[in-house]
Amino acid sequence: MITCPSCYNQEMVGALFCSVCGAQLTYQSRSPTDTVQYNEDGSVPDSSAETRAINQTSDAAARVNLRLIQTGQNISLESGADYTIGRISGTQPILPDIDLTPYHAYEGGVSRLHATIRVSEDSVSVSDLGSANGTMVNGQKIPSYEPHPLHSGDIIVLGKFQIEIKFS
Repeated sequence: MITCPSCYNQEMVGALFCSVCGAQLTYQSRSPTDTVQYNEDGSVPDSSAETRAINQTSDAAARVNLRLIQTGQNISLESGADYTIGRISGTQPILPDIDLTPYHAYEGGVSRLHATIRVSEDSVSVSDLGSANGTMVNGQKIPSYEPHPLHSGDIIVLGKFQIEIKFS
């Protein structure tokens, strides 16, 4: 779901305007994800107390973590939300919640709006959004627009771009 920045009404992913107040929904006042680079042993590289406190807060609130296999970056997802995954290109009107552009997503075959991850209280699922290069889970291609359940340790492949999903 997308939250309207003006009236906080919940709209379906892909909506351009709020059905209640008419506000444009492509504006994002904040990023829905936090990206943290961890060391090989799982510790945070910056040892300052402020950075540790921020990372502990975001990690404690997160139920699901996406680990970008190529870079080792972690993206924390909060429960009770849908996240579109893709890349930004030019002046596209609908932006993904999780932008993989900085991680060479174009070269990896990631579409602008490639897939959606739904994080609910009791389950996590992924749906391909009709992407050009498809979405696979643990080596099996999933059908477009059909939710596929995910389990901790599953590998999601968007085109050639690999993501490991971990539950906390």
